[in-house]
Amino acid sequence: MLVGGGLLAGCLGGGSDSGPADARSVAEYDVARDLFSKGQFRESLVKVEEALEFDSTNADAAYLGSVIMLAFCARDAASTDCRFNEAERYAKKAIEANADMRDAKNTLGVILVHEKRYDEAIAVLKPLAEDIFYGAPQNSWGNLGWAYLEKGEADLAIDALRRSVAAQPAFCVGHYRLGLAFEKKGEMQAAREALSRAIEVDRPECRGLQDAWEARARVASKQGAADDARSDYQHCEEIAPNTPLGRKCAAAALSSKASP
Repeated sequence: MLVGGGLLAGCLGGGSDSGPADARSVAEYDVARDLFSKGQFRESLVKVEEALEFDSTNADAAYLGSVIMLAFCARDAASTDCRFNEAERYAKKAIEANADMRDAKNTLGVILVHEKRYDEAIAVLKPLAEDIFYGAPQNSWGNLGWAYLEKGEADLAIDALRRSVAAQPAFCVGHYRLGLAFEKKGEMQAAREALSRAIEVDRPECRGLQDAWEARARVASKQGAADDARSDYQHCEEIAPNTPLGRKCAAAALSSKASP
């Protein structure tokens, strides 16, 4: 899974409290925001740069720049448009302009995880997760747990991810990563239960969380539940058969049918 859970969905609010003074910068940012909402990422990025040319301290525009760069990566991680270093530059620019922009801090943490700079990501995300004024604690705790998970610290990951899904029980990405953390510890039943909660959330993006179906199939296979594993692999394939993960699930389902 490429980006941090919840990052690209509804991430752009009405702007920071300390908006830029330059009306031209505000106008260009508004156009950039509209273009982004329509999926026109390149055009939106041009407007972000124009907004920053008029006012380099426009934190909203800089933050949008970081989100656009992550959106490129979510669309195609192999594309030359996917540049985490540029995303990091925009996020840091937003924080420099407005130290209270908590969404930008969360985004910076996500970027640092993608760059495999886990200690730096934790240093950004841990204070944010503990910040009672942040309105999306499921994201900060979830991304902190993700950073711990990628670093190999399963116990700390489980603690953070439990806090994430406690803050928002419908946060399926948090349940998914909690399942991975339990799997890493070898606690397969707990892993399977967390992964089941991920795909049982009554939202289309959760029901279609291909990574979670594949992970639950893998865990079921480790438990010796071959029929359940096969069923989950088949569902994983059906969600998106032409993705690398869809093809992997198809091969696993076929292999399980051939096994005695």
